Amino acid sequence: MHLLVTQPGEINDGGEAVDLRQTPGDIIFLSSAASDLAILAEQHRLSNYPTLRLSNLMQLSHNMSVDLYVENTIVGAKLVIIRLLGGLGYWPYGIEQIRVACIENGIKLAIVPGDASPDPELVEQSNLEPEVCHRLWQYCVQSGPDNIRSLLNYSSALIGKDFAWHEPVSLLHSGLYWPLMSNPDLNQIRNRWIENFPVVAIIFYRALLQTLDLDPIDALIKKLQSQNINPLPIFVGSLKDPISAEIVRNLIKETYPAVVLNCTGFAVSSPGSNIQDTPFHPANCPVFQVILSGGTLAEWQGSKRGLSPKDLAMNVALPEVDGRLITRAISFKKSQEFDEATEVSVIKHEAVHSRIDFVVKLAASWARLRVTKTAEKRIALVMSNYPNKDGRLGNGVGLDTPSSIIVTLTRMVKEGYMLGPDVPTTSKEIMDRLMAGPTNAAGKRIGGEPFSLLDYQTFYKTLPSQVQDDILERWGQPENDPFVSCQNFILPVHIFGNIILAVQPARGYN
Repeated sequence: MHLLVTQPGEINDGGEAVDLRQTPGDIIFLSSAASDLAILAEQHRLSNYPTLRLSNLMQLSHNMSVDLYVENTIVGAKLVIIRLLGGLGYWPYGIEQIRVACIENGIKLAIVPGDASPDPELVEQSNLEPEVCHRLWQYCVQSGPDNIRSLLNYSSALIGKDFAWHEPVSLLHSGLYWPLMSNPDLNQIRNRWIENFPVVAIIFYRALLQTLDLDPIDALIKKLQSQNINPLPIFVGSLKDPISAEIVRNLIKETYPAVVLNCTGFAVSSPGSNIQDTPFHPANCPVFQVILSGGTLAEWQGSKRGLSPKDLAMNVALPEVDGRLITRAISFKKSQEFDEATEVSVIKHEAVHSRIDFVVKLAASWARLRVTKTAEKRIALVMSNYPNKDGRLGNGVGLDTPSSIIVTLTRMVKEGYMLGPDVPTTSKEIMDRLMAGPTNAAGKRIGGEPFSLLDYQTFYKTLPSQVQDDILERWGQPENDPFVSCQNFILPVHIFGNIILAVQPARGYN
């Protein structure tokens, strides 16, 4: 069969058999978390530890990959530690084969959970005492440089080396972060703020702090400061963790951020149920979902789909359940270097600064909007405009779009928006106004708002050349558009007060 030769730690979905060609070492540590491997490699360099081999379980999904790894690497070890996420069912063949090899060759084996939940089944598959497995597990759960050094010291002692070790030290569930500062408090962070300028909270996983994988977070902080925005970086174990949630809620109450940039995945609420209060609710501000991708930049650029299914589920589909607004991926995983000592490619997040610029500009715009008087705000309500027939105007399966617009307009009047005397009050009025102007249906229509052809051409010239070519190929020259009259586009837009009611335009130019 086809066999790939690769380096341990490189990102690979395990769909094909690979030969890591990793030499034996005294201690072997397997995990599906690249962050585990990265911090272990970094801390291993700091002392004269026994030889250590690090490998990503994702590369050993194929049974033949497991067989090769057991034969070439496992049988020469003295201690094997496996950090397994998802229980025995996630990697049954690998556990079975490694366990047999360890028993037959007198190798110590500890299998521990990949998360913070205990799993007695994994301990039963180990050949070390439960208390030993528990200690190794807690080093990984708490993580951070001190705990990882203690993990290496303790592992060395287990194979007879003279290393002093300490018990695992619990880290905060949630807290404040600032580059180059240890355990900062709110006053220390406020001392770095500009008085009377907006605050933007950054929420990220504690795991990034534990594994020193903070490049995108540090880049966000720096860029916000350059725009005279005060960053409030908060790390959390999980937004569903009650302790973390309460700490975030209290910090939000104390600082009242204008915007929240959330870099954690999943959601507090559940699909199909009512939206639950989140720790961000006291701020009553927009919450933007910022994506730290688990894939590489090359994979993202080369995929017609963009983000992977895992990224889409964790960072797009589920966060929408909490009402978060999706932005874009600001970092991707990248192999920083191949560590010769542990024979692993160290993989960390690498910030993409152009995408961070976009997110920060978006946050700055919403922060300005927050202090803009209601009477000065312009709101656009955009409806769908499906092809060919007006009967599909504003169509939404199972939804009553015009009624929803009426409810929205009524609420806006209560909130102080000046909609003027001609604001529609019924669904029929909404549809009559929209169908009076340009739509996708055939026929001559009146109404709508003019948009200068010159303004369009000025904007058009700022687009990348390939985009310009694609527009012309699809739609032709703008002056030949049927909705151009007297050097103006007629847009399917209706303005009353500070509200714009529109449908998505029939042509690409608008």
